Amino acid sequence: MAVKAGVLRGKSIVVAAPTASGKTLIAELAITKRVLEERVKALYLTPLRALAYEKWLEFKKYSELGLKVAVTTGDYDSDDRWLKGYDVIVCTNEKLDSLIRHSAPWLSDVGIVVSDEVHLINDPGRGPTLEVVLARLRSLTSNLQLLALSATISNAHVLADWLEAELVECDWRPVPLKMGVCVGNKITFNDGSEHVFERVSGDPIIDMALEVVKKGGQCLVFANTRHNAVRYAAKMSRHLEPLVDPKEVKEICEEMEEGEEATSINEELSSYIRKGVAFHHAGLSARQRRIIEEAFRAFKIKVVCSTPTLAAGVNLPARRVIIQDYRRYDVNVGMHKIPVLEFHQMAGRAGRPQYDEYGEAVAIAKTALEAYSIFSHYINSKPEEITSQLANEAALRTHVLATIASMGSASIGDLARFIDKTLYAHQFTPIGAMLTVRGVISFLARGGFITIRGEELIATELGRRVSELYIDPLSAIIILKNLKRRHGLTTLGYLHLLCKVPEVPKLHPRKADVDRIGSFALESEELLIEEDQDLASTLAEVKTALMLYDWVNELAEDDIVSRYDVGPGDIYAITQTAEWICYAASEIAKIMGMVRHHSKLSQLTPRIRWGAREELLELLQLEGIGRVRARILYNYGYKKLEDVAQARVARLAELPKIGVKLAQRIIDQAKDIVSRRSGAGGI
Repeated sequence: MAVKAGVLRGKSIVVAAPTASGKTLIAELAITKRVLEERVKALYLTPLRALAYEKWLEFKKYSELGLKVAVTTGDYDSDDRWLKGYDVIVCTNEKLDSLIRHSAPWLSDVGIVVSDEVHLINDPGRGPTLEVVLARLRSLTSNLQLLALSATISNAHVLADWLEAELVECDWRPVPLKMGVCVGNKITFNDGSEHVFERVSGDPIIDMALEVVKKGGQCLVFANTRHNAVRYAAKMSRHLEPLVDPKEVKEICEEMEEGEEATSINEELSSYIRKGVAFHHAGLSARQRRIIEEAFRAFKIKVVCSTPTLAAGVNLPARRVIIQDYRRYDVNVGMHKIPVLEFHQMAGRAGRPQYDEYGEAVAIAKTALEAYSIFSHYINSKPEEITSQLANEAALRTHVLATIASMGSASIGDLARFIDKTLYAHQFTPIGAMLTVRGVISFLARGGFITIRGEELIATELGRRVSELYIDPLSAIIILKNLKRRHGLTTLGYLHLLCKVPEVPKLHPRKADVDRIGSFALESEELLIEEDQDLASTLAEVKTALMLYDWVNELAEDDIVSRYDVGPGDIYAITQTAEWICYAASEIAKIMGMVRHHSKLSQLTPRIRWGAREELLELLQLEGIGRVRARILYNYGYKKLEDVAQARVARLAELPKIGVKLAQRIIDQAKDIVSRRSGAGGI
């Protein structure tokens, strides 16, 4: 269908089709043809870093055809000139937005762009960036071929009209999908068939998973909370162990336990993996999630109990998918039903090509009446229409500033033309968005990001830098306001400053935290508490700042996990964002002539990255050395790279967590760095 629609003749295409129906193949056909025949560059956009790395690994096979494939997802303050030498570039939507703001010189060589999971335009958080990126791309270069890959949605034709693309809409799947509802121990499917399974444990989720594993298949259980994902993995492990070959899972457990820091989560995961099951959620580290995903693909892990994040991320199909609950808790609205699209995304993971004749997706109901409700609302319904999420001030602030900054100066007419290219203007009218834009212009002028001269809007030095740094202008205002309050801050004070901006994820305090953190907040003179600030946000900011303080002072990861009720993945998400905001704050301080603040924030940035005190930063240049091994080296007298370069392999290998291979590697690296450093000094 895509070939007939002209995908190999350079036509732009919107493909709306189920999971695992071959959408990526269409992209690969078009990319290889355009790049090999016309020597243009190809961009492949994904919503998630994990998905970007998965696609990069998948596309590396094209090196056999002479194509150079790269992936870029981090560092929002760079134009990535090194990518000029690559043919196929995989990146996240946010990274491309940043590259456009930095006017990456190689963008003019791009001839084909693939936007994966384009239905996420409907997401209030990520959607506006994706929408703006697609709007900007179309004006950056002429003769651009755009392929938008989407799950099945109700208004794919609107996307196609907006992108001036041909629509390829299809409900075909290589592995047929049966969707059903389980009540008791009976599943009723949407094809009219029924299936009764054996009661073994008294829990239908456990029993349905066991049935599949006994027949040589695999099962995914989607739980509505992290706690339930772990709980079901624990319950499942008690029944699965006899069905697992210990030799198959031994290597996985060893790899899981190999990390620098031996944590209780590693131990818990390993204990379940030995019995053929794992839990999977955003609280796990990227490394832990990768090990689980690879082991599941290799059939070594039989069941994965996951939160729904897996459905929107990596490709991990199974013979049977069980949806534990179609309701989700949200702090703002309480318990609510998930969207139909999300239900279908989870269900779509059922059926592994080449292994399963069909896939089964089963939702759990307690009564026949509830089963009827699930059938009518989810199984027999089309997913929702997608709509633009652009017309709110928070979404537009950063994009309006970026438009003005990229042009140097702009008029209201220029902004109207930018809005006119968006899905919002296509679905509704530009008028509503332009009303918001006028409010945003006033906000940017008051904040010192732009100056207004008649009809002309000119980006200031601060405005240009804030746009390049890829932060919300509101965050820049918060940073500046608080830096002006005090000449100098302690480490905790700077960390609290970072936690005041909207980008940094916050840790919500438990009941047990309220008194302790509240008392600390009231008594501490290091923090930047504001008188009119509400208690809930104050406690969340302070708890997050205290976690970061423990992190940069090398508290063990396991202790952080238990003290703050977080997972390794949460620590990574918070520290990664805090590092970026810390760097941005140091650059803002530099522009505004705040020398002391710039110096302190610059010193703090790498400490947040590594979770280490300042004396370890030199050793952390060595690949394979994290904060734990760096502290071991330092405590044994290897305090500088010169000390490591002069060490004997046998002596280093005796140290905890080092070993012969790593000892040789870090000595060679240290010699190389010291040599280059002394050479540079000589010059």
